[in-house]
Amino acid sequence: MGTKLGDLIDSEEISFDHLFNKKIAVDAMNTVYQFLSIIRQRDGTPLKDSEGNITSHLSGLFYRNAKLLEKNVKPVYVFDGKAPDLKAEESKERRKKREKAREDWKKLKKEGKMKKAFKKATQSSRLTSDMLVEAKKLLDAMGIPYIEAPSEGEAQAAKMNCEGSVWAVGSQDWDSLVFGADRFVKNLTVTGKRKVPGKQRYKTIVPEKVEKEPALNSLGISLEQLRWVAVLIGTDFNPKGIKGVGPKTAMKLVKKYGSFESILEDDKVEWEHDNDPFKILDFFENPPVEEGLSFNYGSPDRDAVFEVLVESHEFSESRVESTFNKLEKSLKESQQDLGSFF
Repeated sequence: MGTKLGDLIDSEEISFDHLFNKKIAVDAMNTVYQFLSIIRQRDGTPLKDSEGNITSHLSGLFYRNAKLLEKNVKPVYVFDGKAPDLKAEESKERRKKREKAREDWKKLKKEGKMKKAFKKATQSSRLTSDMLVEAKKLLDAMGIPYIEAPSEGEAQAAKMNCEGSVWAVGSQDWDSLVFGADRFVKNLTVTGKRKVPGKQRYKTIVPEKVEKEPALNSLGISLEQLRWVAVLIGTDFNPKGIKGVGPKTAMKLVKKYGSFESILEDDKVEWEHDNDPFKILDFFENPPVEEGLSFNYGSPDRDAVFEVLVESHEFSESRVESTFNKLEKSLKESQQDLGSFF
């Protein structure tokens, strides 16, 4: 879910040319889960092989990462490690919601209400340990590095960005900004069109960039205060936030008081979550991360890619072959282009 800061901070639309030869730490769990959710048939059924194994995540990882590599964008995937205790309650709630969504999906599908069924299906996605093993195997085959974070992947990605080993964090959530990332990019692995709210038209989805310092300057607050705002409106560790406090009200409270303690003492602020708000703040300020991580990019391995996709999961051999050939050609061309600078 992440922190809902989009109502406060503007993002800048950019082209993939802006990302040429840039290394980006991708929030792996967020991205793989996204593929599981949206890459489905019209009735909401995920892609599967003949044995019933779900393959939506592999389809997304292969075809969309191939597009990134073709454009000479360099992703490094960062996977979550041990979930913090602060997330235990939210994890239980998410499981309940997934189960309920799955039952609703089945019912709506039987009733022939396909649009509603699809929406419920996207909310029922479950990411298993086997899927994660397959995802990492495919990334290896494509020459894309990945990292195992000690805890939250976005916290580790933000650390890598602050250290300068990557140009930005790639995620659909705003948490990386709250963890202190200097820059993050949305819609990196998303394609297609999105309906404009309240209007009968669609907009093409393009990458969007958010810079920490310009964002904080536009709001007139510090990173510490941004974390106060995040906790007030809700995070993965207190999803509902403070009742009656939205982004604008949170900003007013933050600017009115000089400390988080004073905000919590306001008559309009009532903390109803089991987690201690100061422990949540401390986690955003001092998350478990590793410093100075190194990673290397390899060359795509045709045999390894075919073993994962075609041999194990019956992907179309011709389509995989075509995509791999385009990828191989673009990588050779980009290496020649870069070599011309030296």
